[in-house]
Amino acid sequence: MTRVYLAGPDVFLPDPFDWAQRKKAICAGFHLVGVSPLDDLPDQPPDWDCLPEWQRIALRNEAHIRSCVAIVANLTPFRGPSADVGTVYEVGFARGLGLKLFGYATVSADLLDRTRSLVGARQQPDGTWRDADGLLVEQFGLFDNLMIEAAISDSGGALVRDDQDRWRDLSVFERCVQLAAQHLLGG
Repeated sequence: MTRVYLAGPDVFLPDPFDWAQRKKAICAGFHLVGVSPLDDLPDQPPDWDCLPEWQRIALRNEAHIRSCVAIVANLTPFRGPSADVGTVYEVGFARGLGLKLFGYATVSADLLDRTRSLVGARQQPDGTWRDADGLLVEQFGLFDNLMIEAAISDSGGALVRDDQDRWRDLSVFERCVQLAAQHLLGG
């Protein structure tokens, strides 16, 4: 079966293992194997045992990503107007490996609107938007930073977004997995 890495800040939820199992069940329904960052690594090198936990987590996640053909990333804004930085790293890492990228979010507003709402921004006479520090705010009408969107698009993947319960609804994830299965398995 085709393995897909399930990236996202879901690991910070109060019930991350249950959540991962629910997501894996959805993947299985579309003939995909969901690989969670919380999964053990069966062939973990013994020398990792002496490393600090944070480093073992990073190495394990990279190993999981390498074992997959695609990534399904939860890009729902996390602790700010953009996606979780760890998830964004994993998207970039997967892109560098040549994997297909699929993203989803349970928020539909674009980056400019979310930035304006969360940190404030003022429109300038030339039509651009700048934050309180005078820094330019991206305004391409994209969901998140242009590099994330370009990576997904250029990999042949897709981004699915819809307004739902941010941390409890799996309907947008399911639509994204269905799309990933169609791309990866055909039909």
